[in-house]
Amino acid sequence: MSRILNVIKVQLRRDVAARRGTARLPLRTICCTARKRAEDRNESSVLGKRWKDTAETVVIGGGCVGVSLAYHLAKGGMKDVVLLEKSELTAGSTWHAAGLTTYYHPGINLKKVHYDSIKLYESLEAETGQAVGFHQPGSVRIASTPARVDEMRYQMTRTHWHVTPQSMIGPERVQELFPLVNIDKVLAGLYTPEDGHIDPYSLTMALAAGARMYGAQIYNPAPVTALKPTADGKWDVETPHGTIRANRIVNSAGFWAREVGQMIGYEHPTIPVHHQYVVTATVPEVKALKKELAVIRDLEGSYYLRQERDGLLFGPYEQMEKMVLQDSWVRDGVPPGFGKELFESDLDRIMEHVEMAMEMVPVLKKADIINIVSGPITYTPDLLPMVGPQQGVRNYWNAIGFGYGVIHAGGIGKFLGDWIRNGEPPYDLIECDPNRYGKWADVPFMCAKARESYGFNNVVGYPKEERFAGRPTSRTSGVYELLKDKCSMGFHTGWEQPHWFHKPGDDTGYKPSFCRTNWFGPVGRECKLIMEKVGVIDLTPFGKFIVKGKDSLKLLDRLFANTMPKVGLTNISHMLTPTGKVFAEVTITQLTPGEFLLITGSGSELHDLRWIEAEAADGGYDVDISNVTDEIGVLGIAGPNSRKVLQKLTDEDMSDAGFKFLNCKSIKLGGIPLRAIRISYTGELGWELYIDQKNMAAVYEAMMEAGKDEGIDNFGTYAMASLRLEKGFRGWGAEMNCDTNPLEAGLDYFIKLNKPADFIGKAALQEIKAKGLKRKLSYITVDTDNIDPEGNETVWLNGKVVGNTTSGAYSYSSQQSLAFAYLPLELCSVGQKVEVELLGRKYPAMVIQEPLVLTEPTRTRLQKKAKSKA
Repeated sequence: MSRILNVIKVQLRRDVAARRGTARLPLRTICCTARKRAEDRNESSVLGKRWKDTAETVVIGGGCVGVSLAYHLAKGGMKDVVLLEKSELTAGSTWHAAGLTTYYHPGINLKKVHYDSIKLYESLEAETGQAVGFHQPGSVRIASTPARVDEMRYQMTRTHWHVTPQSMIGPERVQELFPLVNIDKVLAGLYTPEDGHIDPYSLTMALAAGARMYGAQIYNPAPVTALKPTADGKWDVETPHGTIRANRIVNSAGFWAREVGQMIGYEHPTIPVHHQYVVTATVPEVKALKKELAVIRDLEGSYYLRQERDGLLFGPYEQMEKMVLQDSWVRDGVPPGFGKELFESDLDRIMEHVEMAMEMVPVLKKADIINIVSGPITYTPDLLPMVGPQQGVRNYWNAIGFGYGVIHAGGIGKFLGDWIRNGEPPYDLIECDPNRYGKWADVPFMCAKARESYGFNNVVGYPKEERFAGRPTSRTSGVYELLKDKCSMGFHTGWEQPHWFHKPGDDTGYKPSFCRTNWFGPVGRECKLIMEKVGVIDLTPFGKFIVKGKDSLKLLDRLFANTMPKVGLTNISHMLTPTGKVFAEVTITQLTPGEFLLITGSGSELHDLRWIEAEAADGGYDVDISNVTDEIGVLGIAGPNSRKVLQKLTDEDMSDAGFKFLNCKSIKLGGIPLRAIRISYTGELGWELYIDQKNMAAVYEAMMEAGKDEGIDNFGTYAMASLRLEKGFRGWGAEMNCDTNPLEAGLDYFIKLNKPADFIGKAALQEIKAKGLKRKLSYITVDTDNIDPEGNETVWLNGKVVGNTTSGAYSYSSQQSLAFAYLPLELCSVGQKVEVELLGRKYPAMVIQEPLVLTEPTRTRLQKKAKSKA
């Protein structure tokens, strides 16, 4: 400890001197000399090259992500790929990155990105002839508390059905991989072989060499000064060297991404944060090792530590109250000329982590610091990057907001390159959709969430996680003030929506757990309410669009695989990709001739709207598309007494004969005009009421007053999720997404292959149907104890992985756990027994006939049929 503190002042002087000179990179296994950099700058200079006036794709930004995209586009066969870098390649965040690489990611889809990155980096040197300095000693995430051990078990069941190599190991094995660790601090480890670190500069130069080898042009210094859209959807990209007419542009400008977006009126929610890491001098115990140390991540200490030559490199993530945002750049822009500069280091901010690291790795107490790097990295509010086309503007793509650009670069370059070339994402990655943020994600929200995300970098990752900084946003429904003190709210695309409601005597508050927790009992109470009485739910976060105009029917027939409903009717329809994957699930109502109301989930609002707008523009359809999500509130009312409550408030005939299932009517409720659709995602008798936000509270209060004698009460989304699973309802993003086709998802009823319109994906589905399926969605019960499946768990049979769950919940009606799971066709028969892994234990499961509970319309129809026979 004292030795480290004694070198701080000396180090600060060294830092200042380093910033004035050229020695800004930390030590790496493969160092690049200043002369080599100068050569690379000269080679990629505009001088000596013919300026291209046109391009298929212009990538803006020469960090590792942008260069990777140029490489993948060119390698995939795209001609005329141009990358524009404002100063020199790697300027910004890439050049000073610690270069960590790992297969691990807590999310399901980003595991694929990490996998593709590592596989590319393993072969890149042989492909391009450029050394990349890739070290693969493996990595270990250290658990030093019981909660961390459970977290690792939780992550293992989400990994077994992926190709990613990963295993849990004991303290002794941790010590074998990292002999310098204090084993008394270790309960377990999550080991990922082939992890390690790479030199970001060398990686970027190898990708650039590959991009040029396959025909891409890289111009620098070539700052973009203006972006001007053309009438045909192309872009004029202006630079000091001339203008390029591009079919599309990709913003990959790192912490300059906001400034690029502002050129076309967009305020991308990205912000630079200060990240520091420390490099030590030679440590004798490290030098004496016969093989390289595995990278370790001490989760409780919130830092990573790896070998750097014969010393160590240590990087912490400070707590949110100590970390530093470079918010002045959001307000004033990045200072002109900033590119390969650093911030002043501040060891006081990280001393808490230094001390924890010295307890975990005692040799650090005697280590000398030779370098402190404090540089800008880019954060989004939720720490995930923004990848894909931007809603509201044609042919403008994003690859921005990378807090971990080195490990994401290879995989994102491949993902985005495939999407651009093929017209659809190669797999589901909606959590990185740039359109998950709207205008509600303002600067105060962004700053609060980025601070929280950085400070919470290594907190325990529980299921159903909620984070509370920056909430509520401007997106609150008309009943938010009435409900906020009665429930536990969840965050859905800027909205606050009740997850569950508490009563006096309940254990309240957000109390996350890997097992059943304080909401389990109250959610059961809400399910019983819906099955026996009547409940009300706030569904305002639904995305809501109006599509109308001369070609509205023609457009929707092209977009959706179902036939379009007649006036006053509603149906469930799906948008498919060209290869027949499920891009979206939408509820469609024809309000008046040629005027359609489209309803989608909160998490896919702008995701779906972009797809619709793109097809309308590319196909030249004469339509008007408007997003009315914020203007219209939605209340759901469900349960056997729901009809009685509504009938007290309206003159409209709400009987089964007068208001049929999937019908829509304009009615007055308590004198307030609204649209009512007879539908409920609980599967019980119910309606969705679409109301002007300003009238929402009045309608809610009128229903609660009218329903007193009927036992009316509130319910939340957790109860709705349990009830929909009992009815066998599929959920978009779980049972269906861009990884699944509708036939294997059991959506045949909604897919009209014989309809005259040539809907997107039709030909592909016909081919899939002709070839036959290899897997199918199955409905299973799971014999558990104090834990329930939630989705993405591994399914086993005879010691082998055979599938994965997609969603799960406890069925309060049948008192057992339920799940959907994708299984091979030969294992889908009713009665087939399998096992579902939960927290390291395999629980017995069995395929059953779906649904477990019949929907109210089906029950009513069967009752009528029985009566007619009698």
